[in-house]
Amino acid sequence: MMRITGGKARGIPLLAPKGNSVRPATDSMRQAVFSSISARVPGSRFFDLFAGSGAYGLEALSRGAVGGVWVEKNNKAIECLRQNLAAVTKSLGGGMENTAVVTADAVLAPWPLGGLPDLVFIDPPYDMIEDVAPRIFTRLTELLDSRPDPLVIFEMPGEISLNPHGWNCAKRLGKGSHQPSVCLFSRTAT
Repeated sequence: MMRITGGKARGIPLLAPKGNSVRPATDSMRQAVFSSISARVPGSRFFDLFAGSGAYGLEALSRGAVGGVWVEKNNKAIECLRQNLAAVTKSLGGGMENTAVVTADAVLAPWPLGGLPDLVFIDPPYDMIEDVAPRIFTRLTELLDSRPDPLVIFEMPGEISLNPHGWNCAKRLGKGSHQPSVCLFSRTAT
């Protein structure tokens, strides 16, 4: 069973839809990601694209993010995400006024979705990565132009390497070519 791995809502169980339409980020991968970005999370806003169960964004809320937006198009995943969001915000003792769940294709969603993010979590179905990554990074480059130091956290299999124009993989987490990995992308200095 998946759980929130840290912060105020640590231990809260997370639901994911049955079947293989959603591949949730593992607890160990989320722990590795949030250990690497821990200083960036408190007070941040986020987008969680291809959100599935919402685990990345929910973990960010638990660890001090002030709000964010989840984008997912699968209705079963949205149902689980909403239940997960309610459980986490209840555990945090707050409401959901700084959060939103958007039912849309993450590539086509109407950005900026209620404010510019500091962190963008992207965890698409692996077979779509090479198609959607260039389009998403192009949109993020335009959207985050005024942000001083945005961070894009992109989960992908270890055998895939992305080199989006204007972005640099500052750190890669995970081992093995057929295992999940996460690249932490920062903007290339101009």
